[in-house]
Amino acid sequence: MYSFISKSEEDTLVFAKDLASKLKKTDIVILTGELGSGKTKFTEGFLSFFGLEKEISSPTFTIVNEYNASNGLNIYHFDVYRLSDIEEFYSIGGEEYFENGICIIEWGEIISEALPKDYIHITFEKNSEDENQRLLKIETFGEKYNNLFPTK
Repeated sequence: MYSFISKSEEDTLVFAKDLASKLKKTDIVILTGELGSGKTKFTEGFLSFFGLEKEISSPTFTIVNEYNASNGLNIYHFDVYRLSDIEEFYSIGGEEYFENGICIIEWGEIISEALPKDYIHITFEKNSEDENQRLLKIETFGEKYNNLFPTK
């Protein structure tokens, strides 16, 4: 597991933009954390690498927002919090998105059984003593991302 301490929204934006620069079609990033912990800010930073930071909107009511980067790459931003069960994810064809672009999935642990073997899971934790600080715990699953994050 890799950890990153974000001391500000700007730190989160920079971290996300850097990660976006390393990912490509079929990559999946799961974001977990309580409301207000930085998941949407992370997504904003991620999209900024592709020049899409002004396009971001929460997919809370639509389940998924689709973004098309100028380089032809599709980015899918899911919020699966409101799904009643995994079957609802399958019924919207959710797993078909995995092969067609980069997927950022908020609350992705809800659909863990639908995920492919390779993905990145980032857990956001607030710091009770510093309202601007976040601890990002990054776990990689499968072997695809073994060398993506520095080991300590």
